[in-house]
Amino acid sequence: MTSGLWELVLRGVWTTVQLLVFSALLATAVSFIVGIARTHRLWIVRFLAGFYTEVFRGTSALVMIFWVFFVLPPAFGWQLVPMWAGTLALGLTYGAYGSEIVRGGLQAVDPAQQEGGIALSFTPWQRLRLILLPQAVPEMIPTFSNLLIELLKGTALVSVMGMGDLAFSGNLVRLALQESAEIYTYVLLIYFVIAFLLTRLMRGLEKKLKAGVGKAPTREVKVPETVGSGVA
Repeated sequence: MTSGLWELVLRGVWTTVQLLVFSALLATAVSFIVGIARTHRLWIVRFLAGFYTEVFRGTSALVMIFWVFFVLPPAFGWQLVPMWAGTLALGLTYGAYGSEIVRGGLQAVDPAQQEGGIALSFTPWQRLRLILLPQAVPEMIPTFSNLLIELLKGTALVSVMGMGDLAFSGNLVRLALQESAEIYTYVLLIYFVIAFLLTRLMRGLEKKLKAGVGKAPTREVKVPETVGSGVA
């Protein structure tokens, strides 16, 4: 390929990375807000959170992108740029999947931990922040890692809006060179490299979060010498 075509591909990589970061941040926020709401003591909060999860988890991400980009603008009189339309659609869709990860992680914590917080007169927010989340989040990381890889692959869907992501740029290069095998092999390798780096990053985050969890404090205890312990 020529340098100009490689530049086009690299711009597509940069667009894909930007979309991945923005949509992952939105999905993470949605995951924890909705996931925590799924465990709320009020039934109406649990119902609304569950309704959101079922709607976005049960619809196609591609159709959601169409809806956000083509249907909402005429209804509300404004137009989202492709980057933010893709971020909104992907973030809300994958956030619904992530909310189930959060809900399952919180409910997997030993109930005795929750009861201990109640015994210490902790408020629900204090129990969540100091007891539940520190134990649940490290266990969520492997599943979140898989969801992040799925989100990376889902970013290719935004090419239907004409957004110049990696998939869209690869298709333009294919049309220019009339060579499918070589171009799509490069695109597959680029997606694989990004996914591999994300996996290593999430493993490092998991190890960091698990460091010190469940360990007793390492402090040297000095035993006082017994005075007059010798035998006369």
